[in-house]
Amino acid sequence: MDHEHAIHEHTEHTHTAQAHTAHAHRAHGAHGSTGASWAMAAQATLHCLTGCAVGEVLGMVVGTAFGWGNLPTTLLAIVLAFFFGYALTMRGVLRAGVDFRTALRVALAADTVSIAVMELIDNGTILVWPAAMDAQLDDALFWISLAVSLVLAFIVTTPVNKWTIGRGKGHAVVHRYHH
Repeated sequence: MDHEHAIHEHTEHTHTAQAHTAHAHRAHGAHGSTGASWAMAAQATLHCLTGCAVGEVLGMVVGTAFGWGNLPTTLLAIVLAFFFGYALTMRGVLRAGVDFRTALRVALAADTVSIAVMELIDNGTILVWPAAMDAQLDDALFWISLAVSLVLAFIVTTPVNKWTIGRGKGHAVVHRYHH
């Protein structure tokens, strides 16, 4: 990772001096390191969480509004979470000027593990939360359980992303397309 790339990451993707310092240290002092900073992992997880949350909320709202059962609503929410998670990554990669097929491959490589872990934790939390699966859109329980499940998904997925990025996988794949 060169200095221009680290500055670009700071400008485009980080908002704190601490996160920039982690990027700069990694760029200039740790070329052979397999580690990744917690700030970088949290940023990657937040990126995935955004797409997952959009898909989860949309899927649950649609399924609940149409009176679907728990299984079809959950499946729709999961499909949409993956769709929006991949779409957000592809948007940035496509802006780098690559073709759609390459952008799709990058998104699949960057986000699949992160989204899968996030969905497992998110949906697992709602599944075990008493009455959450049967809560309606106008129930506080619907929104509280969804918010808590997404926070737990973020907490569990961040170390997973730290591990994958540190090995040059996951969101590390996307960084080469940011110019």
